[in-house]
Amino acid sequence: MQTLRFDLDREHVELNQLLKLVGLCDSGGAGKQLVASGAVRVDGVVELRKTCKIHAGQTVSLDGVRIEVVAAP
Repeated sequence: MQTLRFDLDREHVELNQLLKLVGLCDSGGAGKQLVASGAVRVDGVVELRKTCKIHAGQTVSLDGVRIEVVAAP
C-alpha cells in the first residue's frame, strides 16, 4: 500500500478536498463522487459524508493508497 503524508496547516480539511489536494482526483466534485461510492475509509471505517472534517492524526485510505494527516510543523 502506498502511503502519502499530508501536512495539515489548519484545524481541518474536508474529505473531498483532501482527495483533490493529494492528487487522487482532479476536483472537489470528483472527490465527492469517490466518497459517495463508498470507496473511501477514514480510520478504517467507510465514510459517506463528502465534506467530513479530517483532522491531524487521522488516516484516509482509497484504492491501495493511505493518507496520513499530520499537523504541519
